[in-house]
Amino acid sequence: MEKTLIAMSGGVDSSVAALLTKEKGYECTGITMKLYNNEDVGEKKENTCCSLDDIEDARTVCNRLGIPYYVFNFRDSFNEQVIERFIRAYETGATPNPCIDCNRYIKFDRLLRRMYELEMDYVVTGHYARIEFSEHLSRFVLKKAMDDNKDQSYVLYSLTQEQLAHTLFPLGYMNKTEVRKIAEENNFINAKKHDSQDICFVPNGKYAEFIERYKGKKYPNGEFVDKSGNVLGEHKGIIRYTIGQRKGLGLALPAPMYVCEKDIENNRVVLCRDEELFTNELYANELNLITCEKIPSPMKIKAKVRYNQKEQSATVEQVGDDLIHIAFDEPQRAICKGQAVVMYDGDIVIGGGTII
Repeated sequence: MEKTLIAMSGGVDSSVAALLTKEKGYECTGITMKLYNNEDVGEKKENTCCSLDDIEDARTVCNRLGIPYYVFNFRDSFNEQVIERFIRAYETGATPNPCIDCNRYIKFDRLLRRMYELEMDYVVTGHYARIEFSEHLSRFVLKKAMDDNKDQSYVLYSLTQEQLAHTLFPLGYMNKTEVRKIAEENNFINAKKHDSQDICFVPNGKYAEFIERYKGKKYPNGEFVDKSGNVLGEHKGIIRYTIGQRKGLGLALPAPMYVCEKDIENNRVVLCRDEELFTNELYANELNLITCEKIPSPMKIKAKVRYNQKEQSATVEQVGDDLIHIAFDEPQRAICKGQAVVMYDGDIVIGGGTII
């Protein structure tokens, strides 16, 4: 019997994933990854995932399913690979994507290594995406979920061939309504539990306050300027602003203006008009290609530069061992350095990288 390690957050998705995996005849072990102490990030216990309540919910579901349950401590890795990256991105003018970093460095790296140590066969999560083996490509492929509204393939583009071969996504062919119905039919304690929307370690969304508290320092005020360098006012710390932002600038301007650049060296935030936020090209590195080892020649694709965006028509060319250039058919608004660009061929993920 093949053995699975099921990552359980205490939410309904991972709970139903555990049930479905058990029903398919796998030997299952449920685990929750302890990624930080809530007090470490300045939150009360009940406010974030990985809280004692979440752990108890996961444990209760595992008891109901009759499977073992453990808590793994990955705090050091999470701090180094997710929280520190998150802070470093803001400090260098980029916009981080901590969920992608968590998938890349924790869930499908540290957890997979633990799976091997325990002599198991698969890691199981409650992500909405599909993994299939393509005979045509002789490779595993990652595909969008059947439920477009829940598809999470964007945050999973970094999965390698080895990781895809040892990962199961039981919810990839289901929609959320079905998942909740299964949870209710099985009297799971979390059947009606709300989905978490925020960054897990910044549940109130106030990321600048989190960074200042975590680092124990204040980021100095500086100047808002236009693209010609004319001073428009004073900003309250460069980490508080993201590309495309209009609200919360605290300026009285004759016309709406948006953040278009962060000049870290001079501690300046550059503002522009909305139409100046659009560009039709980008470069990305830290590549992970799933359907091929390398993009051999310019290729027509669909791509998106943020999680909730609809895929856009574009052409990609690999211009270095770890560098791609993407030209969009239509200009895209507020492309952010540090975010992921993910490429699609229909519902198949070609791969992606980090926008530079």
